[in-house]
Amino acid sequence: MKRSAFVIAAPYSGSGKTTVTIGLLRALYRRGDNPKPFKCGPDYLDPFHHEVAAKRYSYNLDAYMASEDHVKYIFNREMQQEGVAVVEGAMGMFDGAKRSVGSAAHIAKTLNIPVVLVIDARAMAYSAAPLLYGFKHFDPEINIAGVIFNFVKTESHYSFLKDAAADVGIESLGYIPPNDSVKIESRYLGLKVDEKDQYEAIVSEAADHIEKCIDIDKLIDITSVGYTETESKGSGKGSLNISIASDDAFNFFYRENINRLKELGNVTFFSPISDKEIPDNTDILYLAGGYPEFYLKQLSENKAMLQSIKQFGNSGGKILAECGGMMYLGSSITDANGELYQMVDLFDYKTSMENRKLTLGYRDISIGNFNIRGHEFHYSQYTYEGTADIAGNACNASGKEVKTKVFRKENVIASYFHLYWGEKSIDDLF
Repeated sequence: MKRSAFVIAAPYSGSGKTTVTIGLLRALYRRGDNPKPFKCGPDYLDPFHHEVAAKRYSYNLDAYMASEDHVKYIFNREMQQEGVAVVEGAMGMFDGAKRSVGSAAHIAKTLNIPVVLVIDARAMAYSAAPLLYGFKHFDPEINIAGVIFNFVKTESHYSFLKDAAADVGIESLGYIPPNDSVKIESRYLGLKVDEKDQYEAIVSEAADHIEKCIDIDKLIDITSVGYTETESKGSGKGSLNISIASDDAFNFFYRENINRLKELGNVTFFSPISDKEIPDNTDILYLAGGYPEFYLKQLSENKAMLQSIKQFGNSGGKILAECGGMMYLGSSITDANGELYQMVDLFDYKTSMENRKLTLGYRDISIGNFNIRGHEFHYSQYTYEGTADIAGNACNASGKEVKTKVFRKENVIASYFHLYWGEKSIDDLF
C-alpha cells in the first residue's frame, strides 16, 4: 500500500512554513485526502494549529528527545490508514540540537520521506538556483522533491524561479503571493491563539490561497511513499486516576505523553481557572505548561482550587508540574506590570514576568536516578533563596549544566522543563 508523506522545510525561520502547512492541511481536508499532521521538534503551538486545520491530532516527531525507533513507530502507527502526512519542520532545514540532530533533515532521513522546500523569494530571482542546488546536494540521502516559492507577486517573477528549480532538477509546485489576511501574529516562539474564531478564518483563507497557487495533485504524486505495518506497543490499561489541568492557562501537551498517561489508567481533564477542586480519587496530578501569566487574577481568586491542590500535595499526592504549572505551584507570580498574585504556595520560590528574558533549549534532566530529556522555554524568572527543595538539575544539548533546577517536596516535582516521556513511564519518576 502507498501513502503520500513529506516534510515542509525551509532555509531559515520566517519563510512561511507554518502558513503553508496550515493552508495545505485544510486544503487536503477539504479534498477528502485524510491529512495527518506532524511537527518536527519540541514545539507545542504549531501542533495546536495543525489540529485546527486538519481536524485531527498532531504529533511531535523529535529525534533528540526520543530515539529514531520511537519517531518511526509514531509515524508508522499514524499512517496505518491511507492519507497524506504533512510534517512541518522547525527553524532551518538542517538546524538541530547539535548540528542537524533532531532537525527537519534528520526527521526526513529517519522516516525516508521527501522534503518540500518553502523559499522566501521576495528578494531573489534566478539566484534561487545555487540556493536550491546547495540544499539538494549537501546531504545526498535527502530527497528534495519539490519547492514552493513564497512572497512572489507576479508570474514574471515566478518564471525566473521556475527556471532556477528546473535547472537544479527540483519540481516547482507553484508560488504564493503575499496576503496580509493569512498573516499570523507571533506570541513568544509560537503563534497567537487567543481568538479561535479569527484563527479559523485565517486557516480557511490560507487554504483558499494555497488551492489557487499550488499544484496539490502534483505535490501528492511526487511524494508518494511506502509505509511499515506497525502494531501498538500499548501494555494494557492500568488502574491509576490521572488528572490533567487543561484550560486557557494550561494547555501545552505532547500528544504522545497523553497517550502514555492513558495507558496508566483513567485520564480526567479539569480547569484550575473554573473548577473548585481537583477530580476525586486523583492518583497523579499533571500541571502542564501554558500561559498562566495571562490569567493570574482568575487563578489567584480561585481559592478553593489553590487549597485543593496544596492539600493534595501536602498529603503525599503525586504532582508533576512543568513551566506554567511550576509557576502556579510557587508562592506567587508577579505580572509584567509588577502586580503580585498569590498562587498554590507548595514551594517557596516566586516567579515573575518583570524584566522578561528568554531561556530556551533542549535539556538532559536528572531527577534522582530518573533520567529524561525535555525542552526549556520561558520568559519568566524565578527566585528561590533556599536549597532544601532542589532535587535535580539539567544539561543542555552540548553537555553544559544549566542554571535551572528541579524542585521536589515529597511526591511533588516541579521545574521549567517540558518533559517528553513517550518512551518512559512517568509513574517511575515518583
